[in-house]
Amino acid sequence: MKRLIATALVLIVFYMPLIAVTPACVRRSQTIQVIAGENFYGELVQTLGGPHVSVTSILSNPNQDPHLFEASPKIARAHASAQLLIYNGTNYNPWLSQLPTSLREHRKPYTEIIVADLVGKKQGDNPHLWYLPETMPAVARAVSTFLIQKDPAHKTDYAIRLTRFIDSLKPINQKIAVLKQYYQGTPVTATEPVFSYMAEAIGLTMHNKRFQLSAMNETEPSAADVAAFEQDLRTRRVKVLIYNSQASNMSTQRMLEIAQQSHVPTVHITETEPDGKTYCQWMLEQLNSLQKALEGQVK
Repeated sequence: MKRLIATALVLIVFYMPLIAVTPACVRRSQTIQVIAGENFYGELVQTLGGPHVSVTSILSNPNQDPHLFEASPKIARAHASAQLLIYNGTNYNPWLSQLPTSLREHRKPYTEIIVADLVGKKQGDNPHLWYLPETMPAVARAVSTFLIQKDPAHKTDYAIRLTRFIDSLKPINQKIAVLKQYYQGTPVTATEPVFSYMAEAIGLTMHNKRFQLSAMNETEPSAADVAAFEQDLRTRRVKVLIYNSQASNMSTQRMLEIAQQSHVPTVHITETEPDGKTYCQWMLEQLNSLQKALEGQVK
C-alpha cells in the first residue's frame, strides 16, 4: 500500500505544471545536475565537480535502514532533471524501480554510471561495493570522464580535482596494508556482509557467512547458523564482531549482546556515510576502530 501511495504522489508531482522560474533556478540550471543513489558517491561527484555540479544524494541518513527506503515525489523531480545518475547497482537501489515508467519515457536524455559495472560485479554479488578498495578510484575516473565530456571548458579543473581525490585515498590503502601485515588470517565475524570486501582486502578470515546473508536479505537464519555464531562468540573463536549499527534486528542484536558478555571486541560500522564526514575520514575511523579491536580493546 505504501508503494502504491508513493507512486501516485510521484505521478501527481511529475505532471504538475511549473508556475514560475526563479533566478535561483536559472543559476542552478547552469551547473551539471547529478543524482547519486548513495551519499558517498554524491560526495565524490561534488569533490570532482566543485562549483560546476549540483548533486542530490538519495540515501544520506546513517540512522535509516537503506533496505527500507522508498521513492518519493522529491526524488522523482530530481531524477527528471538529472544529467547524470550514479548509483550502486547489484539490486541495492530498488527505489529506482518505484519511479513510474512514464517518467523515464518523457525525461531528457541522461547518462548513467552503474558502479557495479565498473568493478565487474553483478546481481547476486555482495552489493556493499564502497568497501571494496578498487571501487572509489574506478568511480572517480568514470565521473571525471563524464564531466570533461559534458563541460570541456573546465577540463583542467576536473583533472586537478581527480588527482587530488585519488591522492586522498592513499591513507586508506596504507592502513589496509598495515592491518594486513599484522592481522592477516585472524578469525572475525559480522552480523551482515557490509564490511566483507574490506575484511578480504585485509586478509581476515570471516566466519558465519550464511547468518550474514540471512540478515542482509531479511530472512530467518537457520538454528544451526545461529548456534554456530553464538558458539564462536562464547568460546572466543573469533577475535572481533563487526556490527552493522544501521540495519539491525533481534537476531543481530542478540549476537551483539553475547559478544559484549563474552568480552569479544566489537566494531560498529554503517552503510551510509555519516554527516560531516568525508569518505576518507569515514573509512579511516572504522579501520582505526578495527585495529583497536584486533589489538583486544573491548568496546
